[in-house]
Amino acid sequence: MENSHQPCNRMDWDKLGYDVIPTDYMYMMKSNKDGIFSNGALVPFGNVQIEPHSCVLNYGQGLFEGMKAYRRADGGVQLFRPEQNALRMQRGAERLLMAAPSVQQYIEAVKQVVAANKSWVPPYGKGALYIRPLLFGSGSVMGIAPAPQCTFLIYTNPICNVYKGRTSPLNLLIDDRIPRAFPGGTGGVKNIGNYSPVFEVTKEAKGKGFSDVLFLDAMERKYVEEVSSCNAFMVKGNVITTSPTVGTILPGITRNSIMELARDFGFQVEERKFSVDELLEADEVFCTGTAVGVSEVGSVTYKDQRVEFKTGKNTVTQKLYDFITGIQTGVLEDQKGWVVKID
Repeated sequence: MENSHQPCNRMDWDKLGYDVIPTDYMYMMKSNKDGIFSNGALVPFGNVQIEPHSCVLNYGQGLFEGMKAYRRADGGVQLFRPEQNALRMQRGAERLLMAAPSVQQYIEAVKQVVAANKSWVPPYGKGALYIRPLLFGSGSVMGIAPAPQCTFLIYTNPICNVYKGRTSPLNLLIDDRIPRAFPGGTGGVKNIGNYSPVFEVTKEAKGKGFSDVLFLDAMERKYVEEVSSCNAFMVKGNVITTSPTVGTILPGITRNSIMELARDFGFQVEERKFSVDELLEADEVFCTGTAVGVSEVGSVTYKDQRVEFKTGKNTVTQKLYDFITGIQTGVLEDQKGWVVKID
């Protein structure tokens, strides 16, 4: 796909990948000196003016969210649990001392920007419109301090169904040298500074043929935490286990939804610390996230040991993938009130 801004009627949806594709509109709203957001508006997609003294440029005061708008078979468009993203942004803003939009403001802004870019939502089965809400300290500061003004910005980008074009199960490398997050840090919120510190180690892993890195805890370097951009689960018999959200694990919306669906199916779901040794004895391993959806893990490599896991049809992972994807795309009835339709 080209990175230039091309009309959506020229898109070849069958060749949609995971590339930069600007859409027509974005949404912007700023806070006042009292931390209240107002006068948000759609604006044509384009560059953003920002002061060199802004807190986000100097001290990294910023958050982002990730969402998708899905095209149903009847041509309609819908969102998946947007209020959960709004609440997570509020928690992150509290951690970084930023003003945040209300849940109602957040959802209304997302609805507006998706409706304005509705023609960019791929046809049913061809992908989704990725939605990227940003909240950052745009106000100017000289010393180390929170910004006096924050900006809430949302842009969109169509993407394919397969994360970064991957068509096979994930092959993960456990790297115990560099933790992703530390106790007392910001691993539990979508802080923009959480991601670039792992660029180097993930680049090394991909250079060796791995899909991504599975990180361990910072203290003992033995307990499984997260992949660079998604939560991790293991399946053993009727038990599905994932790490607890105790400050170093991001409370993923897909993660929480999968846990609820798994319990509905009769699985025993555990949130607890589990070691690498336990992981390597699992029947299945999978990852969850907005971008990756529910992705099966084919193998995990730790030191010189490579262990393969069950993948494909008739797996727990496939069952959960089919069900949550069915709800998100309107194939299955939403009995939980998770879907918000864009009229």
